[in-house]
Amino acid sequence: MKAESIKTIVQSWETTRYELLRSRISELNLKIEGSPAEKYINRLYRELDAKKIRFKPEVYLTDGWGCPDRTPVIGIPFYLTDSRLIRLEEEQNGKVEDPRMIMMLLRHEAGHALNYAYKLWTRPSWVEIFGSFTKPYRDIFRPQRLSRNYVRHIEAHPYGQTYAQKHPDEDFAETFAVWLTPRSGWRGRYQNWPVIRKLVYVDRLMKEIRKRQPEKRGGRLIRPIERLNLTLADHYGKKTERFRRAARGYVDDRLKEAFPEVGGRVLRPASAFIRRHRDKLREKIMSWSMLSAPEADSLLRKLMARADALKLCYRPYKEKEVLMDVVSLVMVLTTDYWHTGRLTG
Repeated sequence: MKAESIKTIVQSWETTRYELLRSRISELNLKIEGSPAEKYINRLYRELDAKKIRFKPEVYLTDGWGCPDRTPVIGIPFYLTDSRLIRLEEEQNGKVEDPRMIMMLLRHEAGHALNYAYKLWTRPSWVEIFGSFTKPYRDIFRPQRLSRNYVRHIEAHPYGQTYAQKHPDEDFAETFAVWLTPRSGWRGRYQNWPVIRKLVYVDRLMKEIRKRQPEKRGGRLIRPIERLNLTLADHYGKKTERFRRAARGYVDDRLKEAFPEVGGRVLRPASAFIRRHRDKLREKIMSWSMLSAPEADSLLRKLMARADALKLCYRPYKEKEVLMDVVSLVMVLTTDYWHTGRLTG
């Protein structure tokens, strides 16, 4: 390709990017029909058809992945409907979901949607298998990465096996996703694992409800595209600011769990620990949340500042255990942000 042609293409994209960033999201006339995202949703519906599940959750456009609480609909990021926005998102956040990840996320969210549509979480058998739906989310915990009590769905991301350990609702959604995935071979793969009990239960449960009408359809949508009146430039700016603002003030309790009060003569400051492992922690934050390096550094600086203010320390000979706790801490912060677009407080 000639240099002049490359220059023209670059200039054209610069113009397109400038115009997009000035546009209000609600005025972009984005729709799922006819968009790149439609084929994935249709594929999800075909997978549900293959399992003879009558209910097909509605999918709507918003600013991130998720199901509103106890509302049987699926929200997907608006940028998946336009190739220009996909490119812009990749530039802004470093990467976007590939087709495999999109389907994994859709199956997971479909699990939530069916749970809410049929109010499965209210069943005593569901509670017996997965636990109480009203149980608080576990924000800080040491992931049981080798546990065989949970399925392994998105193994390259903490949203997978570790995320299932966070709450019974997430455990169900991840188990459902594995059950729904074509050719997952779950019966053979998990036959000697305790989690097979959950998969067999989901299989039996879906056969029971698949031809029934759902008990609930629709509900209040969270940030539907029609209400996203900010410009794309503001969206990306506010996304970062939302992360930074949410990180202020509430990380103290999490830090205290990662660095509990200790006594002894040989103690080292927690901030020095975070600083020494900054590169590793930054890398994990970026891979888990798609935040940029400056944004990851902003969070780590906040953690170090609060650790100093709280005068948190640790015992040097416990360094490996502390590192696991700190990795869990940043995993929780960034996974919540990546998955919901916000940090839970």
